[in-house]
Amino acid sequence: MPGTNLTRDEARTRAGVVSDVSYSVELDLTNAPSGAPTYPSVTTITFAATEGASTFADLIADKVRELTLNGRALDPDEVYDGARIQLDGLAAANELRVVADCLYSRTGEGLHRSVDPADKETYLYTQFEVPDARRVFATFEQPDLKAPFTFTVSAPARWVVISNSPTPEPTPYAGPSGEELARWEFPPTERMSTYITAVVAGPYHVVTDAYEGPNGTYPLSLLCRPSLKDSLDTEDLFEVTKQGFELFEKAFGTPYPFHKYDQAFVPEYNMGAMENAGCVTIRDEYIYRSRTTHAELESRANTVLHELAHMWFGDLVTMTWWDDLWLNESFAEWASHWAQATATTKYAGAWTTFCNARKNWAYRQDQLPSTHPIAADMVDFHAVEVNFDGITYAKGASTLRQLVAFVGEDTFITALKEYFADHAFGNTELADLLKPLEKASGRDLDDWTERWLRTAGVNTLHADFAVDAEGKFTSFAIEQTAIEAFPVLRPHRLAVGLYRRTDEGLVRTERFEVDIDGARTELSDLVGATQPDLVLLNDDDLTYAKIRLDERSRQTLVESIDQLAESLPRALAWGAAWDMTRDAEMPASQYVGMVLRGIRAESDLTGVRSLLSQVTSAINLYSAPENRDGLRAQFEETLAELVAGAEAGSDHQLAFVRAYASAVFSAAGADRLAGWLDGRELPEGLVVDTDLRWTLIVALARLGRIGADEIDDELTRDTTITGGERAAQARAARPTAEAKEEAWRIAVESGDTPNETQFRTILGFQQPGQEDLLRPYVEKYLTAAKDVYTRLGSSMGENVLVYLSPRNLAEQPALDALTDWLAAESTTVDAPTRRYVSEAQADLTRAIAAQARDAG
Repeated sequence: MPGTNLTRDEARTRAGVVSDVSYSVELDLTNAPSGAPTYPSVTTITFAATEGASTFADLIADKVRELTLNGRALDPDEVYDGARIQLDGLAAANELRVVADCLYSRTGEGLHRSVDPADKETYLYTQFEVPDARRVFATFEQPDLKAPFTFTVSAPARWVVISNSPTPEPTPYAGPSGEELARWEFPPTERMSTYITAVVAGPYHVVTDAYEGPNGTYPLSLLCRPSLKDSLDTEDLFEVTKQGFELFEKAFGTPYPFHKYDQAFVPEYNMGAMENAGCVTIRDEYIYRSRTTHAELESRANTVLHELAHMWFGDLVTMTWWDDLWLNESFAEWASHWAQATATTKYAGAWTTFCNARKNWAYRQDQLPSTHPIAADMVDFHAVEVNFDGITYAKGASTLRQLVAFVGEDTFITALKEYFADHAFGNTELADLLKPLEKASGRDLDDWTERWLRTAGVNTLHADFAVDAEGKFTSFAIEQTAIEAFPVLRPHRLAVGLYRRTDEGLVRTERFEVDIDGARTELSDLVGATQPDLVLLNDDDLTYAKIRLDERSRQTLVESIDQLAESLPRALAWGAAWDMTRDAEMPASQYVGMVLRGIRAESDLTGVRSLLSQVTSAINLYSAPENRDGLRAQFEETLAELVAGAEAGSDHQLAFVRAYASAVFSAAGADRLAGWLDGRELPEGLVVDTDLRWTLIVALARLGRIGADEIDDELTRDTTITGGERAAQARAARPTAEAKEEAWRIAVESGDTPNETQFRTILGFQQPGQEDLLRPYVEKYLTAAKDVYTRLGSSMGENVLVYLSPRNLAEQPALDALTDWLAAESTTVDAPTRRYVSEAQADLTRAIAAQARDAG
């Protein structure tokens, strides 16, 4: 749709005209259960303005029925272009009234409608970040025009309806045919940005509790579909929530800024969760209906704390424009891991998890051609939509952890208290945060900010040392490098750990915390120390940098990584080895061997999960084609041994079983999977529950051992939304041309596929060992890329451009096709499309280089 973008300059201009905004929004959702395509939306906006000036309001609606500005009727055909309402001749005080029919969504953007096949009921929720409140009501869609919102919602009387404000008692009334309806008139909200407003409606199951703290009592609630209520882990969810409340209120020096805290687990959600003020929405896959692992519970707890941290970082204090998105996301990412490590007992190993999973995401993102500074140049909505990435989240959080090490945690927390006190319910830019940080620390942070926040790229650190005949260091320095495109060298506060073989394993015997800067930093404190078996730079993971191992340290890890007793140094060592593999400095075959030897002793479940995923990528993408079959057989055989040797019913057993299902290529392995599905020859303690059955079904479909009939039979056992989505994944995984054609139609060409069904179909489409079936889709992908982002919308378009790219077909012809397409089309397509295709090109370039290294 033309005109749906908004530039930063346009937002600044509008903010110079418009102020003192207030909204009244009436939504009539009574027709939602009938399947009606649209619903009535009535918006009244009052605002001050520069007298005589012009501006515009934002709205994406199916039909605008009435427009009134200051009592004067406006002709929609003249002033509404499908995205903007032109407003001319403004008064000092203004009232805009907009009556429209807005569309129910199946894409997860705007007001999403989902029908649960388990109970045939309709469930609604809104998702507005970045610019989608305008799909539900008329807005000034930019974060710095904060306003109070008064929502009135009409819906079936038996429904639950929540929003940002405390839920009022509904007023019942009879519909045209006597149906029982009700109206919820919510009190006005605090001042907030449009993108964090929310409405959730439907016959949701609700569980309530309360947090009682020094600043008062806050009602808490959890919502989910009734079909999931028996799996809703209320004890763990409320416990983590209350632990977060207690820590954040104390640390941030500001009471929780809203009146209540709802967490609604909703279906068909595009992301992990969204920090709507007092009304958080979370993907309901976080309600585990089957056996799960501690790592998955830890991940869910992190999401809960991330969104709660946003009530301060993002909702109470909001960035002026999306350039400072990191002020929201990097801080929430840091705060959630810090809270897990500080305030919880069950999830205290959060920084190991961060190192094992989130940091690898950042390192990969920072080495793509689309990398950008943490404080990015967000010129318009399109730039914002693609920057919810590993830089904004994980690199930003890593940099904040480095800042905490640089100024001290107590100093950092003191500065945050002043920041929230000074800017509550307001908008900020980077300078507003730096001021209290400099005041509290006594440091000038201009240089630190410039090099860490305003420049892109990741540095590489390695130790350069000499030893004498007795094995003692006679010199020791850390050298820092950067790539030519991003040559900045950064200051780092980090630790150097010296590890030695002992009867207790590889143990750290000395630790040196140092400051380094520039290309080379001499470390005199290490001179005279005896060279250890392992020199580990960035021990304790205080900074953000790639580390390289000297030859002795590398050999120690290849032989004995499982002897590292502590989880965090193991995570750092695993990360260094994986990074060297991706950079074609370590052969993929060596990396695979190293992991398969060491994973037996890995206690961190997130580490286990990450390593199994990375080995899969190393084999299927980074290994030389002539080595691949042997590595696959080795991986399958080792996983079978790990399953057999795992403790009965343990998390490790479940993680190994899941990995084994995706690693099987042999007929004997397929027979074993089929037996497990039928309940035969099960490993002791393994329960083949609903979700594990789908894991096995997808694997057997990939191998051609089952077809559509068996998948449909499984769907009769699991009639939920999730069951339908997993069935779509299994159908797409089948190794036939017909299956791929149908999956492509559903994911790319159909206009009515629900968002999560599309995503699951895409996940099933590209399978290792099916290269002959996938090669024809390189050209189809490049044809679709020309318009899919605008045709399917940002979220579903991104799914196609990222996950259907031929990045998993790591061959030179695929790389050549992408390169040629970018040369011909990069100036004709939108910026997000150009970014995603160029990222796929970079991934293939890296994979082919790694294959050459593995070939020797």
